[in-house]
Amino acid sequence: MGAALVYLRAPILPGARPPLVGQIDRIVIEKSARRMVLLQAGAPVRVYQIALGFSAEGDKSRQGDGRTPEGIYHINRLNAGSAYHLSLGLDYPQAADIAAAKAGGFDPGGDIMIHGQPNALPEALVVKGDWTAGCIAVSNPEIREIFAVTPVGTEVEIKP
Repeated sequence: MGAALVYLRAPILPGARPPLVGQIDRIVIEKSARRMVLLQAGAPVRVYQIALGFSAEGDKSRQGDGRTPEGIYHINRLNAGSAYHLSLGLDYPQAADIAAAKAGGFDPGGDIMIHGQPNALPEALVVKGDWTAGCIAVSNPEIREIFAVTPVGTEVEIKP
């Protein structure tokens, strides 16, 4: 975590891409590919490149490990006033996560989100690499699109 942060310009969203209509019903995150796919009626409608926790390999097991959890979760809250540009909360930890952490004698952590860039950053910049504390990050234009079409209750599958 002591490495300096590097910033890139935010990706330009293709103007030819039509806006999403209606709500999505599922999100699939592929950690190894650093990819998030939004689905409507089982069909992919958007694909985004993502940043993960600063220690991205493996499943989240405890507070502060820098890992992004793996498994099936659901969006349980939308936060327009987030410390990052918009956020969608995941229902992590779940009962199995809590039980595993308890058996190991540690805190499972929490507050796992899909979010944009830190609010202190200028709009056009994106933090490069895996930098979150375990969340999934995209550019600000991308999180605005995701936030607008993702209802509470949406299933999120996070694959290794």
